[in-house]
Amino acid sequence: MRIDIITVLPELLKSPFEASILKRAIEKGLVKVHTHNLRDFATNKYKQIDDYQFGGGAGMVMMIEPIDKCISKLKAERDYDEIIYMTPDGTTLNQGVANELSLKENIIILCGHYKGVDQRVRDQFVTREISVGDFVLSGGELAAAIVCDAVIRLLPGVLGDETSALTDSFQDNLLAPPIYTRPADYRGWKVPEILTSGNTPKIEEWREEQAYKRTKDLRPDLLDE
Repeated sequence: MRIDIITVLPELLKSPFEASILKRAIEKGLVKVHTHNLRDFATNKYKQIDDYQFGGGAGMVMMIEPIDKCISKLKAERDYDEIIYMTPDGTTLNQGVANELSLKENIIILCGHYKGVDQRVRDQFVTREISVGDFVLSGGELAAAIVCDAVIRLLPGVLGDETSALTDSFQDNLLAPPIYTRPADYRGWKVPEILTSGNTPKIEEWREEQAYKRTKDLRPDLLDE
């Protein structure tokens, strides 16, 4: 997989890809992540990529021309399955969206900034709009990093145990069951006996029951879906 991120602040996207699982995935060659500074595609000496909005109003708007130049350059080099715009009014990211995107080969992620992008960018280039929640960030960079993390960890070979991702919360619309590790008895707080029984079928049955119970108690809306 290849992910190209278009941003006004590429420095915000350095550290998420320089540690832990994402770093190892890149080093293994399982994913390529490239950031592109939008100001490199500005057309004047001031590297301007934003302007006042027509009709008046507070806030600057990202201009269509530098975005067009950047996307057109990338599309001339390869085909892209998705051009994603990170925006608060997009479809909320969930596990199903992450699963779907993990099957793609080439993705562009456009990070919004200021008041947002010229609507013509959304009309002409963007194939999918994603939000990470009903709140507003200073820009789309952190949201883009969240999308990348959620997607890359699902790629074959990224996790040490590939079945681990299949038991995460929100797979099959259920929260994950409670988990424990050693010691089995700490200050009188004991691990459920079933987990130390060695009876794998019964353990899996217990986990399914607990996942359903936890979802019913904490996120009943997931069961409705």
